[in-house]
Amino acid sequence: MELLVRGERAVLTGTDDGREADPHHVALGADLAEALHEWAQVAAAVRRSGNGAGGEVVSRRGKQLAGRVAAALGVQVSYLDPVTGRALRVPPPRRRAAPAPERGEESTPWGTGLTVAAFFAVVAVVAIVALARALAQETAGWVAVAATTVVSAGLAPSLWLARSVPIVRWIALGIATGVGLSWVGVLLIVVG
Repeated sequence: MELLVRGERAVLTGTDDGREADPHHVALGADLAEALHEWAQVAAAVRRSGNGAGGEVVSRRGKQLAGRVAAALGVQVSYLDPVTGRALRVPPPRRRAAPAPERGEESTPWGTGLTVAAFFAVVAVVAIVALARALAQETAGWVAVAATTVVSAGLAPSLWLARSVPIVRWIALGIATGVGLSWVGVLLIVVG
């Protein structure tokens, strides 16, 4: 693709149909197409003046616009400087490196996370089984089951919300696992 100035209009050659195309008819966007035409008008005025004043600015702006065209189309653009007559090639910008992971996409520290989860699972099992044993010894067994149900139901919303928080999710996993495992102990205490 080549960027040229014809009269006071910018044109692109080397399009799909092989003819010169107005930038408004190429997928550049209206702002870039207008900027190209404005640049072409200024370039034509600088050429007509013949004194070369502003030629460097027109050349620099043309190169910038050729870079924007290259980025928009993803192809190399040859740019014919209307002031100096030099031809330059402007490659499309290199693809940027993959963006940094967003929240929820970070690498997962499985070893550390599972260790933390195991610790909190043990704490939850010990706490709930100790509560159930104390209640079963002092009162009826159904009170221990009721207390374990209340504790489980009370923890559920907090554990559900914590499942997506990067560090706290391991603690939530451990406590949820501990609550689930503690039910086995509670039922053994009540039955036995």
